[in-house]
Amino acid sequence: MTLVQRIKMLADERKTNFAEIERAIGLSNGQIRRWDDASPKAENLKKVADHLNVSTDYLLGRSDKNNTITVEEALSSVMSYDGKQLTENDREILKGIIEGYLNSKNQ
Repeated sequence: MTLVQRIKMLADERKTNFAEIERAIGLSNGQIRRWDDASPKAENLKKVADHLNVSTDYLLGRSDKNNTITVEEALSSVMSYDGKQLTENDREILKGIIEGYLNSKNQ
């Protein structure tokens, strides 16, 4: 899988596209697509990796571990807070807060 294909796959998983990623991190329009023919600058590759929450090694195909987990996966591992058991309702509320924060961060 090429660098651009891997970014495309991650963008699709996150229900976004190249243009939105480029705008969010300050790249010129169509920059990511050009990486099929020319290598990106290291700083631009890092910006994309940080935005997609993966390592540059993952984007470059040097690692198959993308080190990301979903909000649901993260919340399923949270069993208690301050010694008090979290209910399913607590987890749903936390999920909404996290998703709201992430949505506002990516705008």
